[in-house]
Amino acid sequence: MSTSTDGVVVVRVLLAAQAVRGLGYGVAAVQLGAILRAEGLSPAEVGLMLAAILAGSLLCSLVLARWGDDLGRRRTYAALYAALACGGLVIAAGAPWWLLAVVAMSGALSVEVIESGPFTTLEQVMLAGTGRPQREVVRGFGLYNAVAAVAGTAGALLGALPADRRLLGGVLAAAGFTGALLAARLPGSVEAPARLPGVPRPRLLARSRGPVARLAALFAVDSLAGGFVVQAYLGYWLSLQHAATTRTIGLTFAVLGVLQTASLLAAPLVAARVGLLRTMVFTHIPSNLLLAAVPLAPGLPAAIALLLGRACLSQMDVPTRQAYVMALVPPEERTAAAAVTNTARYLTRPAGPALAGLLFPLGAALPFMIAGAAKTGYDLTLWRIFRSVRLPTDQHSPDEARHDNRRNP
Repeated sequence: MSTSTDGVVVVRVLLAAQAVRGLGYGVAAVQLGAILRAEGLSPAEVGLMLAAILAGSLLCSLVLARWGDDLGRRRTYAALYAALACGGLVIAAGAPWWLLAVVAMSGALSVEVIESGPFTTLEQVMLAGTGRPQREVVRGFGLYNAVAAVAGTAGALLGALPADRRLLGGVLAAAGFTGALLAARLPGSVEAPARLPGVPRPRLLARSRGPVARLAALFAVDSLAGGFVVQAYLGYWLSLQHAATTRTIGLTFAVLGVLQTASLLAAPLVAARVGLLRTMVFTHIPSNLLLAAVPLAPGLPAAIALLLGRACLSQMDVPTRQAYVMALVPPEERTAAAAVTNTARYLTRPAGPALAGLLFPLGAALPFMIAGAAKTGYDLTLWRIFRSVRLPTDQHSPDEARHDNRRNP
């Protein structure tokens, strides 16, 4: 099979796998919070449960950063889908929540439709390794995330049904089994090049440690802020604060998914004109301000309107961020760079929902205000540090083409 044909197969398999996973995560985003509330968990307990899911993604990403290429990308990818199927079975069987928390340590579960966990780490590297020009890679990341948003929208509509463990667990189990079957179709070209016998393991991120470390630190701040308002928590907050039903939450999340899909598809077009970094920063700041305003809304319709406005911009940094990281580092360091930056996001993210649950009694607006302020600080700092860095790609965007030789993070 030629390299070109391999690339087509990889893209098709990953898009299909992303679709089935996004469907399951869409249902979970709507139903998980409602199920936890219906079973009597307190806000603090809900936050801790969501934090356990995020902590699993952190642990798995740490493993991928160190041993991902040695374990095999296809093998690890299939194992993650098998773990997702197990999580679904645990939920459907009515097992206690502590057992689900244990299963969550596999890293396969998520509290949002578009996640940045171990699945994404592997998919980022495999998509970036198809050998296509940078412009096409960015477009591919936009399509990849748009598929997740569309599937998540369908999942949110399905999740609008009355909250039910069997529904949520069954969808997640089916997504896991299907994803494992799709993983088996990936060609061998997705694997990292084999090391020659006797050649020692290279130092992690030997050539790009400085820039990746800076990005990881910034992503950690952004992720902590985002952890305060994960979709599962938003669903819980809307039901508690405005008595929203799962039908209302599901329909709202479905519309959010449509708007996010449009923004994900628009992001590569914007990036082609103004550059990856400008797209990441200057679409994100307005969305942060809308997020901070959500708890100030006088009622449910106004809160939903602010969330819809935010959805038009909030995800435009996702495909551009993924493409930026992959373009910034040499090909042989992509797995480590993706794992490190995604690990950084999950290193702090588990604290977000836990803190949101603990802060809720002090004021329902606090989680939103803290998230909006911290995310804006992240954007401004990212721009200040990386605005003069030139990406080592064959096609440069306007902001990436300006390079100050005296500055190299």
